[in-house]
Amino acid sequence: MAKEENEEIVQDNPPVKKKSIKKIVIMGLSVFVLLGAGTFGALYFLSHSGEAKKGATPPPRPLIGTMWPIDPFIVNLADNQGERYLKVVMQLEVSDPMVSAQLEQLKPKLRDNIMDLLTAKSYAELMDSGGKQRLRDEIVLRLNSFLTKGGIVKVYFTEFVIQ
Repeated sequence: MAKEENEEIVQDNPPVKKKSIKKIVIMGLSVFVLLGAGTFGALYFLSHSGEAKKGATPPPRPLIGTMWPIDPFIVNLADNQGERYLKVVMQLEVSDPMVSAQLEQLKPKLRDNIMDLLTAKSYAELMDSGGKQRLRDEIVLRLNSFLTKGGIVKVYFTEFVIQ
C-alpha cells in the first residue's frame, strides 16, 4: 500500500515538459540579443555624433565678399575721333574687409589707372563676346599690382553704357 501511495504522489506531479524549457531559453536569448543590439546601437550613435561635432566643417564662405564701390567713369573711347563715350559704374569685390581702407588711400591712383585703361579701348573691343570679361580681368590685374595685403577678387559692372 505504501508503494501505491508513492506512485500516486509521483503521478500527481507531471514531469516538466521540454517545450516549456525551450521557450524559456529562446526568450532569454532573444532578450539578451535585443539588449546587446540596443547597447551597440546607442554606443555607435553616440560615438558618431561626437565625431561629427569634432570634425565639423567650417561654415561656408559667403558667395560674395566685401564690396567696395567706385565712382562712375565717363570717358571717350579710342575710335571715331572721340565721338563715342563709355559710362561705367562698378563695384569691386575684395578678399578682406581690411583691403577697403587700403583702396580708399589709393583711390586717386586707382581711378587714374582705370581711366587710362578705359580710354585705350575701342567700341569693337568692348562689344565682342568676351570684351567685358577681358576688361574685368585687366582691371583686377592692374589694381592688384598696387595692393600690398589682400586683393581684388572680382569686378562687377553695375552700369555699362556706350553711346
